[in-house]
Amino acid sequence: MIRNIKRKGARLGQHFLKSSSVAAALADSAHIANNDTVLEIGPGTGALTGELLRRGARIVAVEKDEALAHILGTTFKNSLANGALTIVVDDIRNVTPESLQLSEGQYILAANIPYYITGEIIRQFLSAHSQPKTMALLIQKEVAERIAKSKKESILSLSVKVYGIPHLAKAVGRGNFSPPPSVDSAILAITDISRANFKHMSEEQFFRTVRAGFASKRKVLRANLAKISSAPRVEHAFSVCNLPFNVRAEDVPLQSWLELAKAIEHD
Repeated sequence: MIRNIKRKGARLGQHFLKSSSVAAALADSAHIANNDTVLEIGPGTGALTGELLRRGARIVAVEKDEALAHILGTTFKNSLANGALTIVVDDIRNVTPESLQLSEGQYILAANIPYYITGEIIRQFLSAHSQPKTMALLIQKEVAERIAKSKKESILSLSVKVYGIPHLAKAVGRGNFSPPPSVDSAILAITDISRANFKHMSEEQFFRTVRAGFASKRKVLRANLAKISSAPRVEHAFSVCNLPFNVRAEDVPLQSWLELAKAIEHD
C-alpha cells in the first residue's frame, strides 16, 4: 500500500522526506520551539511531522492524499487525540490561513512541497491576509539559489524579498527522499515576513510594475515600463531612482523596484 502511494507521489511531483537530520535542520531554520503553531503542507509519511511534534509544536497538517492522511493519523494517533496534531484532507491551494483559524504572524509554515507548485505556494502565503511569521520550505536547490543568492532578480525572487528575508539554510542531497528526485534540494527559510514595504504603496501597484518590467527579456526595463506609463514619466522615474536608461529588469534590486513603482504614475 505504501509502495503504491510512493509511485503515485512521484507521478505528482512528490518526493517524501526520509531523513530525520534534514527534518531537524528545517525545523531549526524556522526556529520552531515548544507551543509554536505550525502549518505543515504535504506531510506525506510524517518525517517532518514527527520532528515538529518532538519539539512541542501544535501542527495543522494539510494533506491532499486521503490514504497518506490515514497513515499519518495512525502513526500519530496519540497526537491527534491530545490535540497536538490536526489533519486536514485538502489541496493546500484551496485552503486559506483564515479557514484553518491561523492568525497573521502567529504561525510558521513548514513544508516539503512538490517542485512544480513552489512559486504558487510561496506567493499564496506571502500575499495572504494572514501571513505566517516565518516559512521554511524544502524546494529545488536551483530555485532556492535564484531566490536567496543570485545577483540576478526575477519576479519570484522579488515576490519573496518584498515580504521577507530569504536564506538558503541547507543544501539537501537527493538521497534524503523516497523516491529520490532527479535534482538536489535545499531548505529555503523566509524570515521577518510582513507588509512593511507597502505602507505607502499598494501591493497591486508594486507587482504591476514588476510584471511589466519583466514582460520582455529582450527589451531594456525602460522600454517594458513604457507599456504601462508614458515615456516621459518613465524617464523621470529613472532619473529619480538613479537608474541607467539601458538597465535590464533582472539587474535592478528590490529597493530600486520599490522606488520605481512609487515614482511611476500609471496611466
